Order: sequence, then structure tokens, then C-alpha cells
Amino acid sequence: MTAVNAMTSIGSRPPLFEVSHLSKSYGNHIGCQDVSFTIRPGEVLGIVGESGSGKSTLLACLSGRLQADSGAIRYDMKGRGPVDILSMSEPERRRLARTDWGIVHQNPRDGLRMSISAGGNIGERPMAVGARHYGEIRAQGQDWLHKVEIDLSRTDHQPRTFSGGMQQRLQIARNLVTQPRLVFMDEPTGGLDVSVQARLLDLLRGLVRGLGIAVIIVTHDLAVVRLLADRLMVMQRGRVIEEGLTDQVLDDPHHPYTQLLVSSVLQV
Repeated sequence: MTAVNAMTSIGSRPPLFEVSHLSKSYGNHIGCQDVSFTIRPGEVLGIVGESGSGKSTLLACLSGRLQADSGAIRYDMKGRGPVDILSMSEPERRRLARTDWGIVHQNPRDGLRMSISAGGNIGERPMAVGARHYGEIRAQGQDWLHKVEIDLSRTDHQPRTFSGGMQQRLQIARNLVTQPRLVFMDEPTGGLDVSVQARLLDLLRGLVRGLGIAVIIVTHDLAVVRLLADRLMVMQRGRVIEEGLTDQVLDDPHHPYTQLLVSSVLQV
């Protein structure tokens, strides 16, 4: 299926996550301003920009880790329909983050519990949605260790004994084990060696496509969004200055800032 046909198929699905005129400021500094977009089930949206462009602030607002100043975020919850995320209570948002959503942090230590085993890290998510049978939870954990290419002999090892790449793969397994409908990713390959990045990206692409989950991924690396994202938003100084299908934006950028980002990669 071509990228255009795939997007046509995705575009026929009802919206999963709708953002309208979202803004966040810190005094006179604009974190993000007037951001609007829609994402549908199975779609991967990339958000790119240089350091300070506002992409990480935007992701923190979208995932409920930071309170936006204005705007609306509506999420299509199973059995309830569209719900305004900004009006939810803190406990409701935390439960949503443990069940329907996943958050993959740039530093895996922020998304793992370093003092419990690898299997225990993965098993916490099923337990949060009601799983209680130890044998089934452990088997599910080992199944996901296999999926992210971590040897099962490491099931009872603490993440602190893992390499950075293995910690990131474990964090991905921890987030995807309950098959969330929406996953937020913040620079998931940042700080990793190039060879480790490549293998992790291949793994991510297979898992995301196989599960059909929606993903919002923030990165400064255009190669990452080229490989993973269906659509792309480019941010500068807190504002979205260009958006569209990923290949179209990267192959034929219109905004001078996007042109500069693309040309800087080509010159490396």
C-alpha cells in the first residue's frame, strides 16, 4: 500500500485525538501557541524543530504532564466518546496515562522503575488494568521481552544493569504491553549510538504498524520521522509553521525554516 493510499484509509477513520488552539507560555516566553491538529487510529504524527522550538512543551501539554493555558484537547474514550482532557481531574488523567495511553521518555530512566525487575516493569501495566494472575502476567512480560529482543534470561534483572538501548526497548515494552490506543514519544532514539538507533527504529516501526496504534513523536531527527511518521508538523518559536504528509514536507519544503532544516541534514 502506498503512503497516499495508507493515509486515505486512515483518513476515513473517526478522530481519536483532537487539539484546538492549544497555547502555553512562561511569562513572556511562548512555549507553544495556537496549535491545532487531529490524529486518527493507526496514524503516526511527527513533530520536529530545533531545540527551543516548543515541541517538547507541546508534547508535555498533550500528554497531561503540563497544564496548557488555553485551547482544547478531546480524546475519544471507549464507551464515552470524545472527552475534554483539560477538564479531567488529575487522578483521571493519571489513570488514562496508565491504561489507554503510553509515554516513552527520551531518558528511559524517567519511564522505568529502576529498582524492580525487567519483568516487573512490564507487568505493572497489565496489573493497572486488572490483571492479577501472576503466571499470566509473567508470561506476558516475557512475551514482550522477546518482542523487543531482550533475552529472557534478563527477566529478573533490574534495568540499572541494562545498556541504554536495552533500557529504551524495555520502556517501549512497558508501554505497549497493554496495547494502548495512543502513545507519546519524546526523542525515543536520543542519546543512542547510530547502530542502536537504527535497530530501535526498525523495531518501533514494526510494533507500531503491527498494533495499529496512534503515535505522536517529537524529535529533532528528520531521519526518525521519515521512517516512522505519516504526517509531519514543523515548529519554530512555539508555532507550527508547516505541516503535511511527511515525504511531501521533507521532499518539497515550502517554509524557509523547513528548507533550512532539510538542507542542514543533506549537508551532513
